[in-house]
Amino acid sequence: MIRGIIQWDRRLSRLAVGAITLGFLALLATGVTAYLSVRENQFYASRVNHSFKVQRALTDFIAEMNRAEIGRRGYLLTGVAAHAETYYKARDGLFPLLAHVRDLTRDNPRQQANVARLIALTRSDLPFMDQSIALVRSGRRDEGVRLFRDSVGRRAVTTLRAQTALMVDEEDRLLAIRQAATARSIRLFYVTVAAAGAILLLLAAGSIWVIARYTRDLAASRDQLRLLNDDLEGAVRERTTDLQRANDEIQRFAYIVSHDLRSPLVNVMGFTSELEATAKTLGAMMGRAEQQAPDLVDAEAKRALREDMPEALNFIRTSTEKMDRLINAILRLSREGRRAVTLEKLDMDALIQSIADVHRHRIDANDIDLSIAPDLPDIVSDRLAVEQIFGNIVENAIKYMVPGRRGRIEIRGRSEGRRAIFEVADNGRGIDPRDHHRIFDLFRRSGMQDQQGEGIGLAHVRAIAYRLGGMISVDSELARGATFRIDLPIEFSGEQRILE
Repeated sequence: MIRGIIQWDRRLSRLAVGAITLGFLALLATGVTAYLSVRENQFYASRVNHSFKVQRALTDFIAEMNRAEIGRRGYLLTGVAAHAETYYKARDGLFPLLAHVRDLTRDNPRQQANVARLIALTRSDLPFMDQSIALVRSGRRDEGVRLFRDSVGRRAVTTLRAQTALMVDEEDRLLAIRQAATARSIRLFYVTVAAAGAILLLLAAGSIWVIARYTRDLAASRDQLRLLNDDLEGAVRERTTDLQRANDEIQRFAYIVSHDLRSPLVNVMGFTSELEATAKTLGAMMGRAEQQAPDLVDAEAKRALREDMPEALNFIRTSTEKMDRLINAILRLSREGRRAVTLEKLDMDALIQSIADVHRHRIDANDIDLSIAPDLPDIVSDRLAVEQIFGNIVENAIKYMVPGRRGRIEIRGRSEGRRAIFEVADNGRGIDPRDHHRIFDLFRRSGMQDQQGEGIGLAHVRAIAYRLGGMISVDSELARGATFRIDLPIEFSGEQRILE
């Protein structure tokens, strides 16, 4: 049976590695697509900004032309020299503004033709305005006013304004085209981000399923070995050897899978940060667009940028953070499985007391009475592993107390032949009898999920206990507390001695 499980696991491991490779390539393609989308977005954003610059330059030209006309009229009506100075100052600023517009529109032949006509009109119409000012200055005000009222003189300013309005309309047309292209780019960006999130979730689900399957198979094979008769030494030796090999292979696979998942996960997290920064830049640019030309801002693009995109980015970040926690937990399990066991005689009274001291603050804060029975049996085992077993169980007992009821935790122990039996009993929430085996499975939890955790602690505890030649079980009912029973050898001879 164990050999069949190992063969099946090997096939699954090859399938998982192939799926992870395909997922990584898919994520890489998604990242490249997102990068190209951002580049395209930046290009169209620069073109939209360019259109705004042209419109501002044309607006400045119209404002300067109006200032010159106001100065001319004021001088013709009042004869005040300050109005004439205003006219000449505004007049002298017209051609530099036109030169600026011409420089901004060098990439647009149509606007270059329009600005050439505007320059020609300005050069042909300004003499009428200059002549009316000169007539008033020479004392011939009536002739100057008559020239001002002449249809040719009025038509000069009207023609200039009409030509400028034509150029503004052309920039409005270009702005609409560029904003539509920006909206398309944002939609592509959103789809790319959603695809990256979906791929990441599929990778996480597949990896968790494979690892959980391996862990369940390993636990099932170990439980079966524990039930074999002590007289069947040959069968025990053979099955224990197979189990050790399967365990080593699973630990290597868990380490490889978790390590390989790191690379695409880091890439997604990095790209998500870049996309968030880009979204802020685009949001600031759209804010300026709303202030300067609110009727030009597309509602769909605004919704995609300010609502859909932040929601998608937050979804990806939450998923990556959860996957990062799972990978870290898997790596801890894998490292613990590869750590060499160091045997020493343990004073269990002192060891349990040190664990209680570590949790003393939480025990007092949660109004819990913790009692440790005297004369706990000493054992020869690995100190760090034993501390992890009891530390996890005591921490769970503290975590799952019933609110409003004074808590109680009792730790006791006894010797039975060559075995030491320890019990950690509490009066907390308790565990449904249907979940007694389920809580020791990887990524499985019982009862209300109102406490932080990934469903790894008790699976880790059981794996450590097995490695130390022991077992762990639970006796509990809902609302009546739980008693965890840890069965360890008084003198552990080491993993290699057991195999031999």
